[in-house]
Amino acid sequence: MADTPFLPHLSSLFFLLLLVVHVNGRSKPLQLRTLLVTLLRSPEALLPEEYEAQSLATAVGSQSEATLSLSSLHFDLSHRDSLLAQTASPEQIFLLRLDRDDARVESVRQMLAEAAAPPPRNVTGRKGFSSKVVSGLAQGSGEYFARIGIGTPPRYAYMVLDTGSDIVWLQCAPCRRCYSQSDPIFDPRRSRTYAAVPCGAPLCRRLDAAGCNTRRRSCQYQVSYGDGSVTTGEYSTETLTFRRSFRVPRVALGCGHDDEGLFVAAAGLLGLGQGSLSFPSQIGRRFGRMFSYCLVDRTSAGATNRSSTVVFGKSAVPRASSRVAYTPMLRNPKVDTFYYIELTGVSVGGTRVPGVLTSDLRLDPSTGRGGVIVDSGTSVTRLARPAYEALRDAFKAGTTGLKASPGGFSLFDTCYNLSGRTEVKVPTVVLHLAGGSAVSLPAENYLIPVDTSATFCFAFAGTDSGVSIIGNIQQQGYRVVFDREKSRVGLMPRGC
Repeated sequence: MADTPFLPHLSSLFFLLLLVVHVNGRSKPLQLRTLLVTLLRSPEALLPEEYEAQSLATAVGSQSEATLSLSSLHFDLSHRDSLLAQTASPEQIFLLRLDRDDARVESVRQMLAEAAAPPPRNVTGRKGFSSKVVSGLAQGSGEYFARIGIGTPPRYAYMVLDTGSDIVWLQCAPCRRCYSQSDPIFDPRRSRTYAAVPCGAPLCRRLDAAGCNTRRRSCQYQVSYGDGSVTTGEYSTETLTFRRSFRVPRVALGCGHDDEGLFVAAAGLLGLGQGSLSFPSQIGRRFGRMFSYCLVDRTSAGATNRSSTVVFGKSAVPRASSRVAYTPMLRNPKVDTFYYIELTGVSVGGTRVPGVLTSDLRLDPSTGRGGVIVDSGTSVTRLARPAYEALRDAFKAGTTGLKASPGGFSLFDTCYNLSGRTEVKVPTVVLHLAGGSAVSLPAENYLIPVDTSATFCFAFAGTDSGVSIIGNIQQQGYRVVFDREKSRVGLMPRGC
């Protein structure tokens, strides 16, 4: 029995092999990413005066409409938190962001729930109308602002850019009831290119419902938001001016004379949704029915002096197409605003999470429920609760070396205390999309600082509303392409 002494060693090796296979259900090593531990900090404050100075400088010698011959339109984005940088602490700014996020997600749920309801009866009269014309989202929605010139000569103001809204609108004088904004209210009487839309015009009839001011014979619009905010006024056309004095004439927009609710700082909203009256739809013939943006987190490490950008036209689609993870763009027949994609699964640490099921994330076209939306105005990605819980548990199983922070933080239930650490290793997170594409998220896109005490939280949350949402925290650092010409959505890493 010369080989008898080796039996205990063979037993030990067999036990270790079983242990490797059993832990987390894995038969291969856990794939990790490095996260640099950077505390929450305030974003860079906005300097709108620099924007106007550049626009005026590039306007010298330009023709009034010459830039319309260009094939692409570019302009910069700023995170709305930048408007609060000088008046609130980093923690206060972040909590406000999460509060807005809750309101927006609830509004998406409400909008989809009401999509199948019959439209309200239109009521017209001399003073306009009282019925809801177009449903919108909470607080003017959208987390990113652009500096846009309105009218001729252009008056610059901040406008929210939002893929979850369609109608373009801004506050206008005379303002019967208006919220506070950071720029002077636009006065259409001082613009040479402002024109009211007549009541019977085809453009007016394209609203979901339309009112008529019988005294002025002008089309009236109203946008109601899920939080009770509302904007009402005259539907019109106007010239908008972007970077390098690029002018887009005859943009249909609402000129709001009665605006109430929880709107903050911005003069209005530039809707980027799929509806026929959204900004991309209006300029589609001139710019090829495509746009893209890249969202930079103003509070992240190394973000100083980097700009978020949005591009309309041929330049919106990156030339390095091999680096773009494309997936088919889906439409909800009940609501045409949102950009849907199909999320087929998620991997953590290099292994597919078995509990993230396609059936929990699929859009049901007969009811309009379910599905996955790519949204610029939601911060934190929401997944149907069974999918989220499976993802969370897989991530927690791979972070046993990190000190858990009990109690969570706001809507986050999985947090860690990283005080005293300069970097940590965390499991990789990969989103798998229909068509075979995969998006491997940087660590800072899913484990984020929530205070100045080194508390970091897993930046996903569960939802019972049916619809899942890929939020802008997970989109940061990617160029996100909305190509309606080829009916696809693409994400290109390091595309900023």
